[in-house]
Amino acid sequence: MEKIIFATGNEHKMIEIRMILEGLGAKILSQKEAGIAADIVEDGTTFEENALIKAKGIAQIAAKDPEHKNTIVLADDSGLEIDYLNKEPGIYSARYMGEDTSYDIKNRALLDRLQGVSDEKRTARFVCAIAAVFPDGTAEVVRGTMEGAIGHNIAGENGFGYDPIFFLPEYGCTSAQLSPEKKNELSHRGEGLRKIREIIGRKKNSGE
Repeated sequence: MEKIIFATGNEHKMIEIRMILEGLGAKILSQKEAGIAADIVEDGTTFEENALIKAKGIAQIAAKDPEHKNTIVLADDSGLEIDYLNKEPGIYSARYMGEDTSYDIKNRALLDRLQGVSDEKRTARFVCAIAAVFPDGTAEVVRGTMEGAIGHNIAGENGFGYDPIFFLPEYGCTSAQLSPEKKNELSHRGEGLRKIREIIGRKKNSGE
């Protein structure tokens, strides 16, 4: 195993990914760093389906480039499920109100939709499905979750996306107020990446 390509151009995400996958003995590149400009259409109906569609699409492109021989391709699909809103925005989290709409506007809109809703009905979770496509064509998909609630205000500077409204009652703060290390320990993406790391390590040790 020489290289891992993660199918994202999101620099915030890559910081988390590199921290959690450190020590695997592989160079970890974003899709952009690998020189792959493809935009895969994620038309699945679940987080798992979308992650697999993206990973397989990028893996097919990478396989044609001798520079990316023996490469594992990872992709994720993640989002926020708010129970009171029938699990919206769900798989449409990145596209909610338009992909070019700032998360400050998205977060304020969700808080407005939950105005007057009691704390016990504000339950929510972050979900992250991560798919891995290995050089032999086999694939694995895992899921990580982080349970919490939607707060009443936007708070915190450490996160991105919906982190500033995602409140963790046991810590008394939003996920955007956690340290990067604590967030990686608790987050949906952290859980998913640790599961994938375990699978990659097992395959490496068994010589698969």
